[in-house]
Order: sequence, then structure tokens, then C-alpha cells
Amino acid sequence: MLRFKWWLIPIFIIIEVCFCFFISQSYAGNTYYVSLGGSNANPGTKEKPWATPGYGSRKLKPGDTLIIRAGKYVVQRYDDDIIKPPSGRENAWIVIKGEDGTRPVLAGRDNLLTAINLSGVSYVRIENLEITHDTSAKGSAIFFRDGIEILEKPSSHIVLKDLYIHHIDEFGMNIQDIDDLQIINCRIEYCGFGALGGPAGIRGGWKNVKIQNCKLSYSGHYYQGGNGSNRPYDRPDGFGIEPSAGPVLVENTIAEHNYGDGLDSKAEKTIIRKCIVANNSCDGVKLWGSESVIENTLIYGRGDGKSEVTPWSAIVIDQVEKPNSTFEIINVTVDDALGENYLMYVQYGVNVPVRVQIRNSIFSGRGPNSHIYIGNAVTLSADHNLFYSPKTEIVLEHGSKSYTQSNLRKLGEGNVYGNPLFVMPAWGSNGDYHLKEGSPAIDSGTSNKAPSVDLDGEQRPQGKGFDIGAYEK
Repeated sequence: MLRFKWWLIPIFIIIEVCFCFFISQSYAGNTYYVSLGGSNANPGTKEKPWATPGYGSRKLKPGDTLIIRAGKYVVQRYDDDIIKPPSGRENAWIVIKGEDGTRPVLAGRDNLLTAINLSGVSYVRIENLEITHDTSAKGSAIFFRDGIEILEKPSSHIVLKDLYIHHIDEFGMNIQDIDDLQIINCRIEYCGFGALGGPAGIRGGWKNVKIQNCKLSYSGHYYQGGNGSNRPYDRPDGFGIEPSAGPVLVENTIAEHNYGDGLDSKAEKTIIRKCIVANNSCDGVKLWGSESVIENTLIYGRGDGKSEVTPWSAIVIDQVEKPNSTFEIINVTVDDALGENYLMYVQYGVNVPVRVQIRNSIFSGRGPNSHIYIGNAVTLSADHNLFYSPKTEIVLEHGSKSYTQSNLRKLGEGNVYGNPLFVMPAWGSNGDYHLKEGSPAIDSGTSNKAPSVDLDGEQRPQGKGFDIGAYEK
């Protein structure tokens, strides 16, 4: 009979550990460099760097890192000059980043399609770069279209961090199909078609996306060297995506002064949390997909200080085609000074049934004719909200029912009417929507589903109870 040699077990364990260590180390990869004083004939080492980011990106293998040193790198030839890396692997990401302590510039010109093409790749991380047009170019040479593209071929496992993208003609990031995308600490502004957007997906669109600590602003305020007045797209959003599987999380993000909407998501499971959506020309927040939530968010300044009457609203939930889709609005502050349109509307002229819950939220419509419209097919649950519409008799219209200041409590438990007493409401400029002493919103909310912190990150509750709105007094 064969006997197992138990004394071999420690040897097997040592061999296995050493093998795993060897495998993990083999994926560590090499670090390469690009410098303005380099040469693409060099080996790409720290001492002998390459000259162009585009060339360097094509030389990478899974696990490699490319460090781009300080300076302005003009990108004008498609596709030789653009950054176009291969895919990494799950335990061997490809990393392309600006050198610590500086932020290199990719300056596009000559109507270049994009500076970075990540179409069809996976496990790639891009960090610490500035992408803009070449300010030294003249005439039509100044044209430069997208900052980053993911089009036609789906990509996955992409991290875009600490990027500053600005003054380009089309999208800051033009993305079609993506699964597992993180956009972190990015500032994207003055893009002619919008900060974040893209065409309808063919593989589910945007899936498993996280956008955190970003600023998405001034979309449409620049186009081909001018102030954007000649742009071909009239409503560029801060964030605007086509139908997608989701989930999409937008958190700790500011979307302001866009000529289109602030945040417009057709994705299922869109979560907008701890955001400021301010002074956008069109809609503030627009949701189309089921299981979507707005939480701890401030929305104000529709119209961006312009007095002409428009058909836009602070919050829109509309054209929802999936029956019994659900939407939640929790601890949100809404203020609108323009009026002459709905403060919020849900399923206007659409008979598909959806369910909407509104809780612990402030709706201030300071302009005339600025009530809330809820379609007849909507099942509405509204409790512990503060409404204020001094120039409008009707506060909320739900199908054939109308609620005014006098019968507002019939809408649901804890709903009240009164001036929220904001510290400094604004229209077209920065406001302060914390609550003054004596505000009826203080201690009038409910703990049910209330987030544990407010928009500032302060703990809830602070007083005798939870406050209504995005800020805890």
C-alpha cells in the first residue's frame, strides 16, 4: 500500500507560495518615460525617454506604466500622435499618467478626432493630464474635437482620474459602451458638445459607472476658438447619456453653467448623490431609467440668470417607457426664480405607470406659475416635504387633484408650506442654501431613508430631528 509522505506538505506549500509570488511579480511590468527632449528611437527609460505619448502608449504591455513628464505635447496626426494603448489584464493594468508634481498638456489641433482613444480596451488607467486645444494654432488649425473617446468597440475596467479637459469643440469624454468605468476628480469644462456624453450604445451603453468629485461645467461656452455662439449643438449638457443598463453613480459632483441640462441620464439605476446642479440653461436633473434616485442634492438657478421664459424644469422624470419604474427624491433642495414653467414634472402626457417617492425635500418656486406636475398614471408618495410658491396658488397637481397651501397636508404626512429661509438664494450666481434660524425645514423631516450625512458631509440629525432639504442646520 502506498503511504503518503506527510513531511512533503511543507515543501508543497513553499513551492506554491513561491510560484504565486513569481507569477504576481511577473505582472509588475516596466516603467517607461516620455519627455519633450526625448526620442522615439530611445528605449523609453528614465535616462533615455521617448519623445511622444502616442508612440509610448503603443509600446506598453500589461502591467507597464508610462510616465509623461512636464510640458506641452502637440497632438495633430491621426492616429500616430494620439494615446492608444493595448489592453492590460485584471492583475496587470496599463497605467499612463503625468509625472507627479506637474500636469503635462496634450494640445490637439488640425481638427484631430481625439487625444486619447480607449475603444475596445480593458484594464487601463489614465491619470494627471490636461487635454485642450493648441493655443498657438491659428485659424482652422485650432479645431480639436474630443478629449477621450470610447466608440464602436466596447471597453471595460477603465479609470480616468485627475484629468483637466477644457476648451475643445465636441465632448470632453465621448463614450458609447463601457462596463466598469471610474471618472474621479476630473474637471471638464468649456466643451462644445458637453462634458460627458456619447451616442446610444449597442452593448448596453454605460454599465457599472462611478463619477465622483468632478466638475462638469460651461458646456457650450466654447466652440472652435469662439464663445460657443456658433456651435451646431444647441443644448450641450454637463452629463448626458443615452439609454443604458446602469448602474451609474454621480456623487460629490458639480454641474453648473451648462447651455443644456446639468445632469441628464437615460440609464437605469442612476444615483445622483451629494451633487450641486446650478445655473444651467435648461433642465437641472433629468431621469429616464427605473430605480433611479436623487439624494442630498441641491438644484437651483434654471436659466442661468436669463429672464426669457423657457420650457425647462429643475427636475424632470419623463418619457419613461418601462411600466412600474421607481424613482426616489430624498433630502433634495430645489429653488427656481424664473417660473412660468413646472418646477418639476413627471410623465407629462405619458400614460405609462411609474412610482415616485418624494421625502424630506424642499421645493421653492419663487417665480410665477411654478408648481409641480405629476401625471395621472403616477403613483405618488410624498411625505415630510416643504413647499414654497408665493406667486402660484397651486403647489402640486397630480392628475385631476390639485394641492394648495391650505390643503397640502392631504398630500401626505409631514408636508408643510412656508418660506424655507435660505441664507442666500441665487439665480445665475453662487447661492447659499443652508437654512437660517426659524426655517420651517429645521427638525421637520423624518429619519426614514434619510441619509446619515448631509450635502456638506455633516452628521444627521444635528438638533431635535432631521431637517428637510440637502443641508442639516
